[in-house]
Amino acid sequence: MGIDLPLIWAIIIIFGIMMYVVMDGFDLGIGILFPFIGDKVDRDVMMNTVAPVWDGNETWLVLGGAALFGAFPLAYSVVLSALYLPLILMLIGLIFRGVAFEFRFKASNAKRHLWDKAFIGGSLLATFCQGLALGAFVDGIPVMNRIYAGGQWDWFTPFTVFCGLALIVAYALLGCTWLIMKTEDALQEKMHKLARPLALALLAVISIVSLWTPLTHPAIALRWFTLPNLFWFLPVPVLVLVTLAGLFKSIGRHDHYIPFLLTLLLIFLGYSGLGISLWPNIVPPAISIWDAASPPQSQGFILVGALLIIPFILGYTFWSYYVFRGKVRAEDGYH
Repeated sequence: MGIDLPLIWAIIIIFGIMMYVVMDGFDLGIGILFPFIGDKVDRDVMMNTVAPVWDGNETWLVLGGAALFGAFPLAYSVVLSALYLPLILMLIGLIFRGVAFEFRFKASNAKRHLWDKAFIGGSLLATFCQGLALGAFVDGIPVMNRIYAGGQWDWFTPFTVFCGLALIVAYALLGCTWLIMKTEDALQEKMHKLARPLALALLAVISIVSLWTPLTHPAIALRWFTLPNLFWFLPVPVLVLVTLAGLFKSIGRHDHYIPFLLTLLLIFLGYSGLGISLWPNIVPPAISIWDAASPPQSQGFILVGALLIIPFILGYTFWSYYVFRGKVRAEDGYH
């Protein structure tokens, strides 16, 4: 039996995107939470919690895009043609956020508010556009003769807009629980107070998306609600409810680390649900990973490079988080 290279590459891309969502999610969430915190010192601490690692987090976005181009060129061309505008706006948002990271601490007190607004706006725009793209991907992308056959505004629908707002809620909760883990005293208490309404909002948007998606996509409803699939996939929604219950309890106990870990589990479960709904299509509703794959020689060649570089990325990511572990304080940084 030969090696299933498209499957290997699909796993690599899925892993890379998941790493990006988790790692860039909480620092985008910090930007989303900025309007709720007016104190300058608290805002400095919030940014200091991610300042040493935020740019490394985006390595996974680059890896995912490059892997899609090399391993699944058909999917790359179709998806980018369908989602050019939201993806370009996402990159603009990430640029504004990145520039704000570098210039905010160098700006005078009179100009600092401009970089705060750039940080907030960039974080909101990037997150919302990621949600738009995700919603459009779930909705399906029309393809004819191996090229995109839809219109330039097909990505803009009520469902995709709701997905954009839902992702803002998810990233805000991820950022909030990250700050609970990384901060102390008054700022941590503010995050504990914000965490409960954000968790309730996330429960609401998960419920709405979980109903909206199968009601408007018969193929997804068939995947989830026919036997024996229902019994195989039932643990995912059950685990979501159990995790949310544990999250509310941990917030009530004022735990430091458990809320962030449970929020990560929620993100993973949501990602798993998406995978269950769409697998094995890399361009929904009908182009599978095998249909979109590049020639085996190409996939094998770039796989050698990927297997060399991914361990290095994982290594320096682990090391950077290890070095900058612990709480962040306004007066003396990391402990």
